Amino acid sequence: MMLSFIDSGVLIAAARGDSSRSQKALDILADGDRIFGSSIFIQLEILPKSVCYKQTLEQEFYESFFQGVVHWMRDLDTLTQSAYELACTYGLSGFDALNVAAAILLKADEFITTEKPTKQMYRVPSIQFVTV
Repeated sequence: MMLSFIDSGVLIAAARGDSSRSQKALDILADGDRIFGSSIFIQLEILPKSVCYKQTLEQEFYESFFQGVVHWMRDLDTLTQSAYELACTYGLSGFDALNVAAAILLKADEFITTEKPTKQMYRVPSIQFVTV
């Protein structure tokens, strides 16, 4: 099994089904050879808006994904320190640093994102990035 860390943009694309990325995202999420890792920060990026604006189907989609997550990054002290170091070293934004650090600390095989390969996160050598 491959441990994949799914970035928020991939989940949004899959839930909304309104872009060319949507089917690719859905295929990744349905891949039986993958298990998923995540963190509270991914939840924070996507769930509150769907709850606030009563986007029930989108909210249920996200909640279903999170219920299936096998590995959670729960050590927030270690996570924030690692994220800070990544941000300072590679010029990542705060949330990108938190998410990439979570994936690395979980020992994910890949970080799946909708971000373009020109984004600073792709400079981080310790994890494989996959663009949807």
